[in-house]
Amino acid sequence: MQHNWDNFFILAGGAAATLMGLLFVAVTVGGTGFSESRLVHGTRGFFTPTLIQFGTVLLQALAVLVPWPAPWTIGIFIGLGGLTGLAYQFNVVVKRHRFGLALHDWHDWLPYVGVPALGSGGLVIGATGLVVEKSFAPFVVAAATTLLLIAGVYGAWDLTLWIVKNRDKTEQCGDSPKPDKSAPIESSN
Repeated sequence: MQHNWDNFFILAGGAAATLMGLLFVAVTVGGTGFSESRLVHGTRGFFTPTLIQFGTVLLQALAVLVPWPAPWTIGIFIGLGGLTGLAYQFNVVVKRHRFGLALHDWHDWLPYVGVPALGSGGLVIGATGLVVEKSFAPFVVAAATTLLLIAGVYGAWDLTLWIVKNRDKTEQCGDSPKPDKSAPIESSN
């Protein structure tokens, strides 16, 4: 890709890496007490795709910043990543449906399925443009990267709100014993 895009991909990769770390913190702090239940499948059904979106942006940023000998080499790499993203997105939809987490409303479907699929499809189109050395290709790759980053931010925010909202439910499902609040407190005197 053109060297003029370095700052964009440094910024996108740094944002993705930072948000991945914050996502782990949110799930670790807020997700204590998960057990093998529908709550775990709900978290996995939305946490993993969000993590994959951030990971895709980070990996893509790292790959683009490498001084490739020709644009078609990075085009093949990005194209394979886009095709993998489309296949993964299809797999996510099937798994969510299997666990009863299907998205029925368009306002849920759009950010969780439509935007990531559009981002992955944009990577394929941009990669094709890089292979045939078209001037529009870097803009399409950048737009697709931005879509994946936005989808990840939306998913992370929604997952964080879901964990906060369902924190009491996750604690009730946990395997750890709860302290008896009716028992008297023993003094150490």
